[in-house]
Amino acid sequence: MGSRSETPRDPVDEAMATVDRRGFLPRAQRRFAEQDRPLAIGGGQTSSQPSTVAAMLRLLQVPRDARVLDVGAGSGWTTALLARLVGPGGRVVGVERDPGIAAWGAANVARADVPWASLEPARRGVLGRPGETFDRVLVSAAAQALPTALVEQVAPGGRLVVPVRHTMLLVVRDADGAVRTSEHGSYSFVPLVEDPPDDAPG
Repeated sequence: MGSRSETPRDPVDEAMATVDRRGFLPRAQRRFAEQDRPLAIGGGQTSSQPSTVAAMLRLLQVPRDARVLDVGAGSGWTTALLARLVGPGGRVVGVERDPGIAAWGAANVARADVPWASLEPARRGVLGRPGETFDRVLVSAAAQALPTALVEQVAPGGRLVVPVRHTMLLVVRDADGAVRTSEHGSYSFVPLVEDPPDDAPG
């Protein structure tokens, strides 16, 4: 007798079904959580629309047990989604430049039952976690140009997904260290704020 095999569920769909967007929105916005549109979370920032987040996560191709950096983590929703994709054997670090939003996002992530993920305030004048490398890097704000500092934080065999102006870029670092970049559609994001370092003149 033959047995029917079920089609494996898409990992991104599964993560998005598991992590409720409502828990990462201000109270006044929660009734709109299922709508496919960006929602304001304060400080001029938004929770990106779910279809855009799903497209970015699929482009990132997050493997189990990966080490992932989430830049512009905001409310922590993408940090929690990435945590579900990597599983308990992985590690996700979210960074957010607005201290108030970072504290709120960290509390949201703490409630999401993914202790292998954390969200912390970004250091002024610093993008990501210089000196460290990650298997995957996700950026949820639009840069004016490809951020070299973040490309340098992609480990060999790793991927970076970042909107630059209005174009979604995928950066792949080959095993030998060579970097390849490709374009994947047009999107609208809040700008990635790149503060000068504290010791910058002026």
